[in-house]
Amino acid sequence: MKKTNLIVIGAGPAGYVAAIRAAQLGQEVSIVEKEFLGGVCLNVGCIPSKSLLKNADLAHTLTKKAKIFGVSFDNLQFDYSAAVKRSRQVSKRLTKGVGFLLKKNRITQHDGTAEFISPTVIKVTGPDGETELEAGNIIIATGARPFIIPGIEVDGKQVVTYKEAILQETLPKSAVIVGAGAIGMEFATIWNSYGVPVTVVEMMDRVVPNEDPEVSVELEKAINKLGIKTLTNSKVSKVNTLPGEVNVLVEGPGGEVEISTDQVLLAASFIPNSDKLGLEKIGVALDRRGFVEVDDQMATNVPGIWAIGDVTGKLMLAHAGMAMGTVCAEVISGKTPEILNYQNMPKATYCHPQVASFGKTEEQAQNEGYDVVTGKSNFQANGKALGLSDYAGWVKIVVDKKTNQILGAHMIGPEVTELLPELTLAQANGLTPADIGHNVHAHPTLSEVLHEAAKSVTGEAIHA
Repeated sequence: MKKTNLIVIGAGPAGYVAAIRAAQLGQEVSIVEKEFLGGVCLNVGCIPSKSLLKNADLAHTLTKKAKIFGVSFDNLQFDYSAAVKRSRQVSKRLTKGVGFLLKKNRITQHDGTAEFISPTVIKVTGPDGETELEAGNIIIATGARPFIIPGIEVDGKQVVTYKEAILQETLPKSAVIVGAGAIGMEFATIWNSYGVPVTVVEMMDRVVPNEDPEVSVELEKAINKLGIKTLTNSKVSKVNTLPGEVNVLVEGPGGEVEISTDQVLLAASFIPNSDKLGLEKIGVALDRRGFVEVDDQMATNVPGIWAIGDVTGKLMLAHAGMAMGTVCAEVISGKTPEILNYQNMPKATYCHPQVASFGKTEEQAQNEGYDVVTGKSNFQANGKALGLSDYAGWVKIVVDKKTNQILGAHMIGPEVTELLPELTLAQANGLTPADIGHNVHAHPTLSEVLHEAAKSVTGEAIHA
C-alpha cells in the first residue's frame, strides 16, 4: 500500500492540470493513466486535428484559390500520410511536455487502470501487476468515449470513430459523417479540402446545433458551397458493411435514402468513462446517462471523491476540464476559487469557416426575459479579411439593453477562434460594448470586426 495526499485518475487535460496545480500548492500527488499522457485531446483529438486542419487549409488554398493568388502549377499532388505524420510529431512533442511537467512537479506516475476498493483506496492494474494506492482525496478525470449507435459495429476501417479517423494515413474515397457537431464539421473540412466527397447526417434541424441558429444557417450555406452535403432532421437507421463499400440507410423528412460510401465516421455524441471504476461500491452518484454528479467545487456526494472534465458531462471541452481541474485542486488545498460559469466558457469549432461563441444566444436571452439588443458586423467589410480572400461570416454581440451587459457573442468567419478571448474577457470584467468600442483596434486586423460589432450595438458603427 502506497500512501499519498492526492490521487488523480486520468492524465488528460483535466487530470494533469489538477495534478500540477495541486502539487504547486504543496500536495503530494500520484496520477494514474491507462493509455497516454495528455488524454484524447493531445493524442487523438484537438491537437493533432488542428495540425491536419492546417494541411487541409493549404490544400484548399491550392485547389480552390490558386488562381486568385496568381499561382499556377502542373501535376499538383498531396501526400496525406505526410500530413498525418506531421500531426503525430506535434502530438508527441506536447505529450512529452506533459511528462516533463509531471516530473518537474514531483508527481508520481502510475501506468494502468484504476478501480476503487474503498473511498480512500484504489487498485491500479498495469504492466507490472497490481498496486494499491491510498489517499485522503481522489479525483476522477477519466474522460469520455464516443457513443456508438446501437446495431452499428465499429470495425476501425469502414466504420470508425475520431480515433481511427485521425490516425489513418489514407483518405477515404468518400465518407458519411454521423453528427454535425465540432468533430463532424472538422473532419468534413479536412476530407473535403482533399477532394473527398462528404455527406454529413445530423438528427437535429441544423448543423452545429448547439450554436446560434444564425451561425448554423451561415455555416451550412458555406459548407454546401464547398461541396459538403448536409442531411439535417435525419438519422442513420442502419449501416451495412460490404467488401469495398458501406451502405448507409438514412431516415429523413423525405423518407429513407440509401447512401453508398467508402467510410462512415461516427461523431454524434459521447458517453462517460465512469464504468469499470467501481464507483457503485463506494456509492458515488451518477446521473441517468452515467456522468459523475459534482457540485460547484467538483465534489461528488462521497467525501474525498471529486470529479472533473468530460466524465462529469458539464461541458465536454478540454479548456473546461482544465478550469475544473484548477478549481478542484485549489479547493482540496484550502483555497476558495471562483465558481465556474459553464455557459460563459468559450466554444470553438475549427471548420471552414471557423465558429466561436460564448454565453447566451439571442433566442435564449429573449426567452429568459431580457430586452435584447444586438450588434453585428460582417467580415465582407473588413480589409484584412478581404486581403486574405477569406471573408465569409460575421460577429454578433448579444447585449442586455437595460444594463448594457454583454450576454454572449456568436461568430463565424476567419480565425474567429482567436478573436473570441477579447469578448469573454470583456464580459467577465463587466465591460460594455461601449468600452470595447472606445478601445482602438489596429488597422487592418480581423479584430476590427469586434470593434464594429460593439459600435453597432449603440448605432455608432462606421462601416456597417
